[in-house]
Amino acid sequence: MTSPTLKRGKKKSRPAITNLLRLSTPLTIRRCGAWAIEISLLAASAWVPHTIGDYINSHSVGNKVPLNPVLVSKEEAVAKVFALPRQLDPQPKVPPLTNLLWWVALVTPVTWGGYQIYLLATTGQTTPKKWLGVRVIKATGDGEVPGWQRVIWREAVGRWGVAGGTAYFIWRFSGAFPATWILLGLTGIMFAAESAYYFLDEHRRTLHDRIGSTSVVEADSVSTPEASETEEEQPPTVGVIEVHKNIASDISSDSSQEGTTTIVFSTPEAKEEPITSIWQWMRQNPGASLIIVAGTAMGAVLATFVGTQIYIQGQTNYREFAQQNNEAFLTLVQQLSSTSKIEERRAAILALARLDDPRAAPMLVDLLGQERHPALVETIQQALVGTGLGALPPLRHLNQALTNDRSSLLVNKDQPEQKLLALRIRASQRAIAKLVAIHNGKVSSTDLSRTHLSPIDEENADFKLVWNYLNLAGINFRGSIMSHASLRGSSFSGAGADRRLGTFDDLMADLSGADLHDADLSGANLSNVSINNTNLIRASLNRANLKQAVMKRVNLSSASLVGANLEEAVLSQASLTGANLGEANFVLSNLQEANLGKVDAPGANFSSANLRNSNWQGANIAKANFHNANLLNADLSSTTLTGANLRNARLQNANLANANLNGADLRGANLNGVNLEGVTFTSKQSEQADKILQATSGSVADAKISGVNFAPAKNVSESQLEFICSNKGLHPDCQ
Repeated sequence: MTSPTLKRGKKKSRPAITNLLRLSTPLTIRRCGAWAIEISLLAASAWVPHTIGDYINSHSVGNKVPLNPVLVSKEEAVAKVFALPRQLDPQPKVPPLTNLLWWVALVTPVTWGGYQIYLLATTGQTTPKKWLGVRVIKATGDGEVPGWQRVIWREAVGRWGVAGGTAYFIWRFSGAFPATWILLGLTGIMFAAESAYYFLDEHRRTLHDRIGSTSVVEADSVSTPEASETEEEQPPTVGVIEVHKNIASDISSDSSQEGTTTIVFSTPEAKEEPITSIWQWMRQNPGASLIIVAGTAMGAVLATFVGTQIYIQGQTNYREFAQQNNEAFLTLVQQLSSTSKIEERRAAILALARLDDPRAAPMLVDLLGQERHPALVETIQQALVGTGLGALPPLRHLNQALTNDRSSLLVNKDQPEQKLLALRIRASQRAIAKLVAIHNGKVSSTDLSRTHLSPIDEENADFKLVWNYLNLAGINFRGSIMSHASLRGSSFSGAGADRRLGTFDDLMADLSGADLHDADLSGANLSNVSINNTNLIRASLNRANLKQAVMKRVNLSSASLVGANLEEAVLSQASLTGANLGEANFVLSNLQEANLGKVDAPGANFSSANLRNSNWQGANIAKANFHNANLLNADLSSTTLTGANLRNARLQNANLANANLNGADLRGANLNGVNLEGVTFTSKQSEQADKILQATSGSVADAKISGVNFAPAKNVSESQLEFICSNKGLHPDCQ
């Protein structure tokens, strides 16, 4: 009998590193190493170009272009999935090279990962697996490559779906959300648990191998597809037929004479096929099937009949109610148009507000824009408040229209019409203010852009917006006029649907372009809020939370920000002339090209802030902290920097002319090109004191300059040089 044969491919030479690893390292360690290299290469393909692009973006001073829309969509999708914070800038601009590199960071991992999956499906080896002499094959034992279906089940479902999906589910629906580092830890634990199945399986397979019906073996233990193509033709395999034991014991003598032998085979009895489908069960049980089908059909007919009757009755009731409402609405409208009596009109207006009809609010708003009687204008305002939030959109449009009309009438100086328009505008303002206050926390999607909510006549103060300690998160205030408003302790940012702060769905008000001069925002929460191009002249923002707020080109002249938190806030090109910044926190904030002339900022913290090209002329920044701050090309002339911390500050080409640096700490600062003309490093001492004592006094008011290199500084005077040399500063002219 011929035995089966096995195909054996031609032995191919392996790289020396593969041979060395194969001889010195077990298969288990090599397969783990291959997976670690795969993940590292995939992460590096995205991390390297993204990091380079980020560096170029942070150090670029040239023209910038809008971020690629695909990249914006990708960032939003990633932020939503992993509960990342919102971007500081809703319309980011980056250098063109950064756009290209970030696009590469998006495309490269997808391309590299797809190529490795292709290799795994067609050859059983990714590039790292080939390096380490590891191969993935079918679990059937025939040595064939896994193919696309098994690879998808193995990688997408078995490895990432089970481990990553379980970790994400636990993180998302537990108290760990939204801490991303906990998600990373859970994912690592789930991957370790999934791989630990290897030690429980008798065939030494991980869970993803079990799910994908694959095995991991030595690369040279099976033939490769290339080797199979070069194999020589082998004779066909001869099968073995098992003969039943009950062979006839009597063999005819004639058969021996004729040279033939008769063999009798017995066929085993056919076994009853198991029921594998509903159709087979119905064929074997026709009676029960008929009863079930008939009962189901009768139940469906009865349910359809009952449901139809309920629907018909509901529609009938709805039409009757709608007809009654419509008749009442038409009656009230007719009454308003046919009578001129104030009491009758007031009753009709109040009745109209009580109707559950979507036409009531627009009707009242239109009536407000036409009513001329002051008493009825006030009645309409009260009625609009009773209609609910549905009145806000038409009220906003009316407010804008009336404001525009009044602006045109101011030119014509039509006094009666001006007073009437002012009365209507005030009524719309009061209605909007009351609706927002009454429905506090339920107006997150309200659009109040370009709405006039400040006094019409600031001298008489006929209206003042008061929204103290309200939840105003998510409201659109772009271009609104809210001067002199009282917004103390109100929150303009809050948690979204996930009820967690610091995630992508957080609700942020938009105050860009709004007029808030002389407004009171003390203690308000403006974290992450967009406040670009906003007028906040003389506004009070004491103790306000402005962390990570975007305030480009904002006008904060003469504003008060005592104790305010502006950590990581963006204030590029902002104007803070004459502002009070005492004890304010500007750590890691961006004040590039900002105007801070004559600010009063004693004790303010500007640690690690970007203050490049900023203007501080005449500012009082005594005892302020500028540790690690970027003050390149900053104008600090005539400033008071007594006791300021300038350690490790970047002061290249900064202008310190006539600045007072008594007691300032300059150790580690970069003074390349800094202008020191007229700078004072020490307090004035009496002329009678001994000059030697003056040089070595070490008074507490002296600047700390030990080890500071003053060689690249400009306009160093003889008295300054004497102080530098006597206080361990560095300069070529020091002996």
